[in-house]
Amino acid sequence: MVCEAFDISRSSYYEYRHRQSHIDVERLALKARVNRLFTKSRSSAGSRMIKDMLSDEGISVGRFKVRRLMSELGLICKQPGPHAYKQATVERPDIPNHLAREFAVDRPNQVWCGDITYIWSGQRWSYLAVVLDLYARRVVGWSMSSSPDADLVVKALDHAWEQRGRPEKVMFHSDQGSQYASRKFRQRLWRYRMTQSMSRRGNCWDNAPMERLFRSLKSEWIPALGYRSLLQAEKDVGGYLMGYYNRQRPHSFNGGISPVAAEEKLKILSGIS
Repeated sequence: MVCEAFDISRSSYYEYRHRQSHIDVERLALKARVNRLFTKSRSSAGSRMIKDMLSDEGISVGRFKVRRLMSELGLICKQPGPHAYKQATVERPDIPNHLAREFAVDRPNQVWCGDITYIWSGQRWSYLAVVLDLYARRVVGWSMSSSPDADLVVKALDHAWEQRGRPEKVMFHSDQGSQYASRKFRQRLWRYRMTQSMSRRGNCWDNAPMERLFRSLKSEWIPALGYRSLLQAEKDVGGYLMGYYNRQRPHSFNGGISPVAAEEKLKILSGIS
């Protein structure tokens, strides 16, 4: 009588009852993987990113299925909305904007970008300087300190230069921060035979890849109340930059693979050609 009232066949109703009592082991296993990846990303991964991460593990699944599984698990990612940037056109006459927003480069160690951000640690702010290789958006150097001085950015540059095998003819792009315009930093660039490029004053879009990296770091990883100490911040932020971000986190610029995987893919293609 109920089936007739809702215009549903009895066979469909019994089939539905059977599905409700049947345990789908594969679906439960997939939900567990989705939950694990979501937790690993500290609640930052959405359906698209989790789909790419599952693909890296050899699991082929559609984005919309991942979205349904996340909905069943009550998982909601914490990505922020768009930010309104100010516009500016003033350049430094002695350090022009050589990069000019040409963020797509042909090879690693062609253009590096640098910037500084602040992170709460204990009872004060700490400062993080990062060097990013534009080819695959890979973090190649970083440093943290309680002082936002020239030594902070020099240490990050030294880390990148040593880790990447002391490359030559690299362009280094940054904003017009006093640390990057300091004599000590410019002398280090001269020693490494690097060309310096600077964004226009107050224009975040001229260094957009760095802004995007810091947005990911703060929205995906750093605890809402910061860290208890500088040492704890260094350990956790370093693990994110050099581990999770570089080696596991899918990047849309790289077609859904991590920066390290994108560079390894280039090596394979270069070997074939």
